[in-house]
This record gives sequence, structure tokens and C-alpha cells, in this order.
Amino acid sequence: MGEQELVKKILEGDEKAFRLFVDIHKIMVVNTCHAFLHNREEAEDIAQDVFIQAFESLKSFRFDCKLSSWLYRMSVNRAINSCKSFHKRRIKLKLDEAEQHFDFPSEEIPVQEKMENQERRELLHRAIDNLPENQRKAIILNKYEDLSYKEVADIMNISVSAVESLIFRAKTNLEKKLKPIIGQNKMMSQK
Repeated sequence: MGEQELVKKILEGDEKAFRLFVDIHKIMVVNTCHAFLHNREEAEDIAQDVFIQAFESLKSFRFDCKLSSWLYRMSVNRAINSCKSFHKRRIKLKLDEAEQHFDFPSEEIPVQEKMENQERRELLHRAIDNLPENQRKAIILNKYEDLSYKEVADIMNISVSAVESLIFRAKTNLEKKLKPIIGQNKMMSQK
């Protein structure tokens, strides 16, 4: 069943079609929310809100983008709004994803090295938390959700060149923030 037919059946009140819609997209929506919130239960709660919002907004969906891009956009916006509403909460990325993308060793390593790796991950999290919102969205969607620039552009409703620019600036900002700290840590560990 194609997207248009599925949407048509949902709008006609077909509950099975809506369940199918949720089943198809649930993992993607939950994982996207989790990448921003770093809390599985909260991500699942936000995902429910996303599907309620999607159901209520489906009649205005115009098929000018893929349904999944539309849901990604809703998921990202809901997750970020959830973070903003709780000032004490910071956007966190899963530690295992940070290890995967930043080549932290995963085999058995000495305790001191584990502590240093943990410290680097925390520094990375704080640096990403402090990026401007659009840079943070772009880098998380591209690097942690493994979405192409085109997919990120569709989700953020901007051009591919704007995504390239955001990711370039995010990497530059991360390097500026982390280079002095990492350099300082290297000097201290060499003493």
C-alpha cells in the first residue's frame, strides 16, 4: 500500500491503517527522539505525542515531501521543545553512538583510559549541547541518525547547501571548543 492510499484510509477512519502507519514509523520516531533526549521512556512518550499530532495534522499533509521526512521533522521539533521546557535537562547523545562515531576503543581497557574516554564523551556532549539549534539538529540527524544531506534538508525544510553549511559550521565550532581542552588533556597525560 502506497503512502497516499494509506493516508486516505486513515482519513476515512480506518484504524488498521493508522496502526500500520504507526508500526511502519514507530522505531524511527522513537530513535530520533531518543537521540535528542537520551532517555528511552521520555522518547517513547514524545513519540506518542508525535503520532497524535500526525493523526491530527494528516488532513493537511500535501505529499510535497515523503511521509517519513514529515514525521522526522515533527519528531525533531517535539524532542527539542521537550528539552527546552525542562531547563535542567540537556540534549544528550547515547554514549555508545559517540563511541561508534568518534572511534573510542570498546575492548577491555585500563581504568584510567576508560575514565579519560568518559571525560572526552562528556566534553563532546557538552560541546554539542551548546551548538546553535540548527547546527545541533543537522549534526545529530546526519552523524547519529545516518541520514543523507538530502534527507536532513527535507526534514529541516532547508536546501542541501544549507545543510552542508550547517554541518561544516557545527564541525568547526566543535573543533574550536574541543581542541584546546583535548590538547590540554594530552599535555597533562604526558606528564
